[in-house]
Amino acid sequence: MTKTDSGTSSRRDFLKLAATTAPAAAVAVASGTTAAEAQEPDLTSEKMQDTAHTRAYYDSTRF
Repeated sequence: MTKTDSGTSSRRDFLKLAATTAPAAAVAVASGTTAAEAQEPDLTSEKMQDTAHTRAYYDSTRF
């Protein structure tokens, strides 16, 4: 008989976890289909912002 370390996870534990979380992830993706609206631009910030213009650009670059 082999000794198992209680601190490490086994392949069986991973498969149990994957089998239970996959359906939950599928439900979360299916229920979250509504898109958030773009924000108004903050002219004082120098970072890239999520605006209607940037969303239109990203939509146009999809294949």
